[in-house]
Amino acid sequence: MSIFDSFEKKHDYLICVDSDGCVMDTMNCKHFHCFGPCMVREWGLEAWQQPILERWNVINLFSMTRGVNRFKGLAMALSEIDRQYTPIPGIKSLQHWVETAPALSNDGITKAAAEAADPDAKRILEKALAWSKAVNAAIVQLDDNLKVPYSGAKEGLAAAHQFADVAMVSSANRDAVEEEWGKFGLLEHTDIVLAQDVGSKAACIAAMLNFGYDPDKVLMIGDAPGDDDAAVRNKVHFYPILVNHEKASWEEAVAVAFGKLRKGAYAAYGAEKKQAFLDNLSDN
Repeated sequence: MSIFDSFEKKHDYLICVDSDGCVMDTMNCKHFHCFGPCMVREWGLEAWQQPILERWNVINLFSMTRGVNRFKGLAMALSEIDRQYTPIPGIKSLQHWVETAPALSNDGITKAAAEAADPDAKRILEKALAWSKAVNAAIVQLDDNLKVPYSGAKEGLAAAHQFADVAMVSSANRDAVEEEWGKFGLLEHTDIVLAQDVGSKAACIAAMLNFGYDPDKVLMIGDAPGDDDAAVRNKVHFYPILVNHEKASWEEAVAVAFGKLRKGAYAAYGAEKKQAFLDNLSDN
């Protein structure tokens, strides 16, 4: 049974919302304490730990690849490590998988590893899966005080839910985001949770459009270029949560963006917000 089978369209409008770095103030701590360090341990990269971790954070937090799927980020980082520090056997197989797999998830890479004939390919896919599982376990162990919503995010979701169906669209692990959103009462303002196990953000939005939404009445809220790209691919609107300006971004969503969307006047405003988003991320 697909997760979409239990979804019921109730409104003409659809608001899709990312989680980490958008609703939840969890992106930095997860990368600082979980993603990068787990990669160093899994591949035995301690000899180059400092520069490798710094580069991991640039790739995943402080550049135009911010918010990239975890496996894509891993492939990018390991490719650089293979060139600059130490050979990573099977790296081309991992690169091929992230470029061609229909779903970049633990289930997807488990299947790919089981089907791989080449020993190096099988090994790197198995290691990537072990890394991903270690990351998930490390995230669970993070201090709860590090995993909180941005100020204004819950109010923003509640305001959106008054006139629109709300879909969480995230590339994060389902168990982690459901636990975080449930703890802070965010799921009560959410109609469907589309996480890493469902597919890419673009694929998730496309699946939601199959319920009959007019793309001009659909808004993707996110903090990373991948969120904007998912919106562009589906010809829907994008609203950015600006890095280091999250509270103000949520307040403006409620005060301005939602009204523009409902009046059919979002396009020009959205173009201005997109430029502000690109400028802000480039400054980081």
